[in-house]
Amino acid sequence: MVVAASSCRTETVFDYSWRQVVVAYWNRYPNPSSTHVLTEDTIKREVRDGKLYSRRLLSKTNPVPKWGSRFYNNVPVRIIEDSVLDPVKKTLTTFTRNIGMKKIMKVDEIVVYSEQKDGRTLAVRRAYISSQVFGFSRAIRAFGIERFKVNSNKASNGFNYVLRKMFPHHQMALTTAVALAPGTAAGTQQGTAALTQFGEGVTATTAGNHNGNKTETMKNAAKIGYDFLKCHATKIAQLFSVRN
Repeated sequence: MVVAASSCRTETVFDYSWRQVVVAYWNRYPNPSSTHVLTEDTIKREVRDGKLYSRRLLSKTNPVPKWGSRFYNNVPVRIIEDSVLDPVKKTLTTFTRNIGMKKIMKVDEIVVYSEQKDGRTLAVRRAYISSQVFGFSRAIRAFGIERFKVNSNKASNGFNYVLRKMFPHHQMALTTAVALAPGTAAGTQQGTAALTQFGEGVTATTAGNHNGNKTETMKNAAKIGYDFLKCHATKIAQLFSVRN
C-alpha cells in the first residue's frame, strides 16, 4: 500500500550558544508551553565514536478536533525520541516518532541544532506526516501540518523560557552589549557601570559615530555579547553536563 506523506519545515534561531542550548535541551520540561507533555523517561544513553546517543520515551496529549473523535479519543500518545550529540561538529540531531495511533496519523520529526558563526544556535525542524485512514488521509495530514506549526511555536517559546531561567546572566550580557553598541546614547558610561557591577574587567569604547545604520549597530552588539560569553568559557564548560 502506498501511503502519501506531507512535510513541513521551520527554522528558529536561539540567542544562546550551542552549549547552552544543549544543556537546556535535557531540562526543557516542564515549562508553561509544554503542558501537553505528560512524562519523559530515559531508556538508554551511551557514548560511541565520541558522540552521545540517547533514547527517551515521552507521552504527550493534544486536543482532538470534533471530526477526529470518530477515529480516536484524546488519550496520551507514546513518543520515541532518539538523539545524537556531536561535540566536534557542534550539532544535536533529534529524531522523534509516535509509536501509537500510527495508522491514523504517523509523525516523523527531525530537528538539527547547530552552532552559527555569530555564536547563536539555529534549529531546523522537519516533519513528515502520513495517514492510512481511507478517505480522510488528506484531511488528517493537513490537520497534522497545522498542528505541527502550532506546536513548533510552542516548543520554541517553551525552550526560550527554560533558557532564560537557566542562563539569566546571558540576557544581562546581551542587554549590556546593546547598551555598549556604537551609536547608542551614553553607551560607554552605562555599559561600563553594568560590567563593573558584575566584577568583569571589560573596557568598552565607542567611536561616537551616530551615523551608523541599525544593522551595523546590531552586528556590533552581537559581537560584543559573543566576546563576553567567550570570556566566560570556563563557566559555560562547567554548566555543560548532560542531565536527564
